[in-house]
Amino acid sequence: MKIILTGANRGLGIHLVKTALERGHTVLAGVRTIQEDSPINLLKKQYPDKVYTYFLDVTNEESVATAAKLAAEDVGSIDGIINNAGVLTERGKIIEELDFENVKFTMDVNVLGPMRVMKHFLPLLYKGKKKTIINISSEAGSIHNAYGGDFPYGISKAALNMFSVQLSRYVKEKDIAVHAVHPGWIKTDMGGENATGYPEESANGILDILEGKIEAKSELGFIDFKGQEMKI
Repeated sequence: MKIILTGANRGLGIHLVKTALERGHTVLAGVRTIQEDSPINLLKKQYPDKVYTYFLDVTNEESVATAAKLAAEDVGSIDGIINNAGVLTERGKIIEELDFENVKFTMDVNVLGPMRVMKHFLPLLYKGKKKTIINISSEAGSIHNAYGGDFPYGISKAALNMFSVQLSRYVKEKDIAVHAVHPGWIKTDMGGENATGYPEESANGILDILEGKIEAKSELGFIDFKGQEMKI
């Protein structure tokens, strides 16, 4: 499979890249910075014919459009999209303390970002073979399990879940699967050291879903990385 992945240079993203490459896939890695010693470049040296890197800032539509144009020239079509780029701002703040510039930034990255990616990469996905879209969501976006904190993050992931349902209905006739996936609470920069899960396990589960090895059963497409239904 040829997979476009945003937020590919750190956290869950780099583990998804590594896992995909180990499984023989081609990865189109969207990153905001490309440095010689960055994790994605090290993998590119290890898999020179399987990794393409593009400057892709999901808050900058021009960069997304340019990346899509370059991807079309490089590979012609894609089979999977993983919208992984995300931020968690204002962690632990009560609503009376929120900095709304950070709130707006969170919505820009976590909601509008995937929308920009879909706007420009869907034409390439239409040309693919085994077509799947995965939006990396979170249990924090479950209205059923809502808690009184992490306001920007929870609201943004709830909105992403809604977008995933809308997108699923939009591409229904084109044989494209759409899933909003909760990767678990994992030990990354975002998840922190107290997290109970590991990104390697989540990456394997997400790739199993992408490949169709796990049959995800959810009417609204909100699942965990093992394919189990989550409550919207």
